[in-house]
Amino acid sequence: MRIAIIGTGYVGLVSGACFAEFGLDVTCVDIDADKIECLKNGEIPIYEQGLKELVLKHKDTGRLKFSTSLKQSVKNTDAIFIAVGTPPHPETGDADLKYVFAVAGEIARSINDYTVIIDKSTVPVGTARLVEKAIRDINPNADFDMVSNPEFLREGVAIEDFSKPDRVVIGAEAPRAIAVMQEIYQYISDQGYPILITGLETAELIKYAANAFLATKITFINELADLCEKTGGNVIDVANGIGMDGRIGSKFLQPGPGYGGSCFPKDTLALLNTAKQFNCSMQIVDTVVKVNNQRKINMANKIAAVFDDNIAGKNIAILGFTFKAETDDMRDSPSLDIVPELQRTGANIIGFDPQGMDQAKKLLNNITWADDQYAAMHGADAVVILTEWRQFKELDLNIVKNKLTSPIIIDLRNIYEKQQMLDIGIQYYSIGRP
Repeated sequence: MRIAIIGTGYVGLVSGACFAEFGLDVTCVDIDADKIECLKNGEIPIYEQGLKELVLKHKDTGRLKFSTSLKQSVKNTDAIFIAVGTPPHPETGDADLKYVFAVAGEIARSINDYTVIIDKSTVPVGTARLVEKAIRDINPNADFDMVSNPEFLREGVAIEDFSKPDRVVIGAEAPRAIAVMQEIYQYISDQGYPILITGLETAELIKYAANAFLATKITFINELADLCEKTGGNVIDVANGIGMDGRIGSKFLQPGPGYGGSCFPKDTLALLNTAKQFNCSMQIVDTVVKVNNQRKINMANKIAAVFDDNIAGKNIAILGFTFKAETDDMRDSPSLDIVPELQRTGANIIGFDPQGMDQAKKLLNNITWADDQYAAMHGADAVVILTEWRQFKELDLNIVKNKLTSPIIIDLRNIYEKQQMLDIGIQYYSIGRP
């Protein structure tokens, strides 16, 4: 089975490496010649656990190749995955499909034999049929079928998610296309993981519905954390108590500074725009978006409140800038709102992130960047934990206390216990806990 994956971003590269591991012959294609050259040399443009090792392994086996030529790469392939970016449109917030349709045009001019064309990119409902129409308009004689195959990868554990999925969703109508997709995912089905066959629109909706629901769970527990702070409740116990209910489940009930990343912010907005196009109200998702946006400003206010709202001139050490641990992804990270708000009120920021500093430096200004977490604390008035990196969970608290001008930790990920801090003489502030 020979496949081509167009786009070597997060989804495309992870998918290509994993399909090669499944035994398929994979060519990853990108117009960025520098990126392709780096990949050919074994250099990985993103940080993801286990990805480099998998790419190098199958570059050596010959099952994973890289190219800038879409035309050459799709010749005689059984399937083509479209895995290009669909960033939010700067004016509407809807998914911008210009890259998807640019690729569709190239595919139309390049395929010769029967090919299955698969939307792997996250796209609004109805996109698969629009892509199909765009290809047929250019090449009426093209022999192909269209499929929607959304991804459900969590950054930081994407290899595991791809290899051991909760489910694989395949939106397809043509029997030939279904048969090809079943062969592509034969390894997954042999391992006993479920494969759900649906219509095109249904598959597209499943992706958006899943992310909107998870964003709602996060926002719900964040609001409960605020209520716990007012009432003396403990949000961790509340989350455990409701998470034990099989109808609810414990995942995505960890309070924090708000959701971010490449999926939830973009996909909730895209779902709202789709609903608007069909004159359908989605008040819950609309509220989730608004509450999450405000959440990040509230977290900056929470930090300032530790200093009685007199934070001007204070040196604040920020640990973690990426939207979550085990990734270098800064897209819509809460730090992009929290840090500027602190700076606006006069705080000086010293920062450190294990993997995300190169990206953060492109997006944030006037930050003193440290070589490690302890260097960031030296002479600071407080430490703020923004991202739950493992090394931040293992801080030597005696060193922390000695490095700080005033022994204050503001933990926006609840990775420590208050009593532990009190015993060592550190003032400790967390989320939703007495």
